[in-house]
Amino acid sequence: MSSPRRNALIDSAKALACAAIVLHHLSFYGPMPELVRQVAPGLIAGLVEYARMAVQVFLVLGGYLAAASLAPQGVARCADPLAQLGQRFMRLFVPYAVALVLVMAVSAAVRPWWDDPAVPADPDMAQLLAHALLLQGVLGEESLSAGIWYVAIDLQLYALTLLLFAALRRWAVPAWRVPLGQVLVLLLVAASLLLFNRDARWDDWALYFFGTYGLGMMACWAVRAEPAQARRWLAVMALLLLAALLLDWRARIALAGVTALALVLLLRWPALQAWQGWPGLSWLGQVSYSVFLLHFALCLLVNALLQQFWPGSVPAALLGMVAGFVLSLAAGGWLYRRVECHLPTWRTALRWQAGLVGAGLMLATVLR
Repeated sequence: MSSPRRNALIDSAKALACAAIVLHHLSFYGPMPELVRQVAPGLIAGLVEYARMAVQVFLVLGGYLAAASLAPQGVARCADPLAQLGQRFMRLFVPYAVALVLVMAVSAAVRPWWDDPAVPADPDMAQLLAHALLLQGVLGEESLSAGIWYVAIDLQLYALTLLLFAALRRWAVPAWRVPLGQVLVLLLVAASLLLFNRDARWDDWALYFFGTYGLGMMACWAVRAEPAQARRWLAVMALLLLAALLLDWRARIALAGVTALALVLLLRWPALQAWQGWPGLSWLGQVSYSVFLLHFALCLLVNALLQQFWPGSVPAALLGMVAGFVLSLAAGGWLYRRVECHLPTWRTALRWQAGLVGAGLMLATVLR
């Protein structure tokens, strides 16, 4: 999930979105948030209701980075799309598998003495295989970890984008004012925002989210365009967003649109082009994927310890939320250093696929 050439503004946005998602789950699962609600009801309600929408920021940024990598001028530059898709799968999957093994281990450890709906049940073979292929949502299998659906959707969106531009690689006509790939992306964005995203039955498929992802791609092209063309991109993005919200108001789409438009305006601002960012936000942006993967396991663990040793204690719950947040960042930094920042091989990915299935079956059998 890392960009080859890092941008301080994008890293900062990823950092803030990551922090919001971690705080949302800490405010949603287990007894901890119910205790904190006694002294800060507005804070917990706000985190539950609004912080979850930060995933829209990740989708916009994912689209932006995909366009920058695959088709920065609207024409594919990848000569071997299947190899690139395989590399993307490996980069996403290996840290994802490590995180799921940890979630299953924590769940199995706390389940005997903390009975709570937040704790995932023992997985079966079908569930494990679906997760090993990143197809849990498509196959209707219950997720083993909160928020993990995003990884499967990210891969779908990347694959759709990569294969779309690869299929059009030979169709690039220099005389055209707009490459055909950009036209098709615009049409897919419109179809997603105006149709698919309004039907929850599509929410396990890329088309449901392509409106948000595609706005990020259009933002990338607007940032790289000449001033007149950039204004046209901004106008098209704003009109699509306005039409989608007038047809069916969705706060998540409004946030995605504002994020995409803000990216264009800010990244074209000369004063920000040389901005180096703040070290803390830059670091969190860099490790945000690993933090996102691991934070639910830490959330379960902290809630279980609170319930076991300090049940009903509001001060302990407050400290628990802070501890859960800090531990999530620390664990994410560890996963990034040890796993995510190393380019895996197919042998490594296959080993982790087998390890994920084997660990799940072993934990379900031994600790049942």
